[in-house]
Amino acid sequence: MNTQGGGYNRSVKSVAVILGGGQGTRLLPLTQERAKPAVPVAGKYRLVDIPISNCINSGLRQIYLLTQFNSESLHRHVNRTYHFDQYSKGFVRILAAQQTPGSETWYQGTADAVRQGLRYVAEDKPDLVVILSGDQLYRLNFAAVIDQHLKTGSEITICTKPVPREEAYSLGILQVDEHKKIVKFSEKPGNTPALDALRAPLYEEERYLASMGIYVFNSSVLQEVLVQSQKSDFGKHIIPAAIESRKVFSYIYEGYWRDIGTLGSFWEANLGLTDEVPEFSFYDTHAPIFTDMRYLPPSKINHCDLNRCLLSEGCIVSGDKILHSVIGIRAVIGEGTTIEHSVIMGADYYEEPESTPKGLPPIGIGKHCVIRNAIIDKNARIGDGVTISPEGKSDNLSTPMYTVQDGVIVIPKNAIIPSGAKL
Repeated sequence: MNTQGGGYNRSVKSVAVILGGGQGTRLLPLTQERAKPAVPVAGKYRLVDIPISNCINSGLRQIYLLTQFNSESLHRHVNRTYHFDQYSKGFVRILAAQQTPGSETWYQGTADAVRQGLRYVAEDKPDLVVILSGDQLYRLNFAAVIDQHLKTGSEITICTKPVPREEAYSLGILQVDEHKKIVKFSEKPGNTPALDALRAPLYEEERYLASMGIYVFNSSVLQEVLVQSQKSDFGKHIIPAAIESRKVFSYIYEGYWRDIGTLGSFWEANLGLTDEVPEFSFYDTHAPIFTDMRYLPPSKINHCDLNRCLLSEGCIVSGDKILHSVIGIRAVIGEGTTIEHSVIMGADYYEEPESTPKGLPPIGIGKHCVIRNAIIDKNARIGDGVTISPEGKSDNLSTPMYTVQDGVIVIPKNAIIPSGAKL
């Protein structure tokens, strides 16, 4: 990769490592049958498309994806989507967790995952390693981050985002000096006096610099810190220790960034895309988000009032009203149905009428249903006259048929909801 900026020019070899192996328990039931980076977002994409697209748009074409839990659909999506020209030397290479004579355990955390995959990454002899999360929504030019990393002579650069106090409780918070060198770090400080001491003086309003979980390491430094410490997590262990003995700088990012780690944040991030001028746009032609080319037909709308919606390709919509919602690929919505403030993920395939199992509703949403504040996972069979809403239900409720969390009701993948059900 060649990074240029501000009159500075140095050719360095950089590779990216995307962390995709976490269990994603806070996103259950969406992660019951898939890895967190494979969760659909914005109707037609997967979460993993975000970091991979950011890499490609930044000129980072050698990408490693570390996977572990429920990884089959993630592997299938990546292998089907990302093919580089044979002359470009680019790749997205999957490094699945494995037991070896030198490592008989699965990934124990973010740092341990990179440690176990480092021998494969080292074969490319990179100068820099860019480490990314697989469950965030943002658009960032990593060339600018690398440019600052080289200019400052940093050994480790951490991308940070200014956040208000109420968001800082549960994030890793950094403090920097006037040169952006990190002098203090606290992982999830909570609402305590320790948080007050970390307030960023760069801003008039109360702001704190939160770690985005995006790191640029000198390759030799990454190998050293992972050998010197056998601790398992970057945020909890590796980064705090490195700040004490290494040149660690902050790259301050002012754009949109959202960690999609809970059902509530997933729902809010998706519905935010329906705003007239969304904070994050999938319509940016200069830095597009890539995904699988499915060659689906245009969506068909029959007598339905739609407002503030994202409607993916291949849908057949005959509903009454769809408001402030995201509709995924191949979604089928019956006549007279109302959908509000919901994420409908659609289906993996079209089902012919004669293929519908006897006694079951067809895949999709039936006639005269009412769905509010919901997430409907793929291939759900929802009969006629069904009502789905979290209203009147306690939070943190989990049943085989649905889950309620963060004020959202979630219908799992392949669920069967009989006609007339009131959830």
